[in-house]
Amino acid sequence: MKQWKISYSDQDGVSREMDVQFAECPSIEEAAQLVRARLFPVTAELDLNDFEGRDSAPTAKTLKTQNGVTITNISEGVAVA
Repeated sequence: MKQWKISYSDQDGVSREMDVQFAECPSIEEAAQLVRARLFPVTAELDLNDFEGRDSAPTAKTLKTQNGVTITNISEGVAVA
């Protein structure tokens, strides 16, 4: 597994980073799901199937429109031994 750094701006506009481990670079949707689980653990269990098939990244869209959180970058992080 590789270390990845997800950069995002939170609901207050403050830039934040989150380190995760994935075999390949996580998609915007996967990153949004991880950020949502960290910031809003109760809503992380919500089913977004209303957007299914209509939006390629429903969690990212919901984070941005309802919570003001935007994924700004996903980059490879430094591996920790």
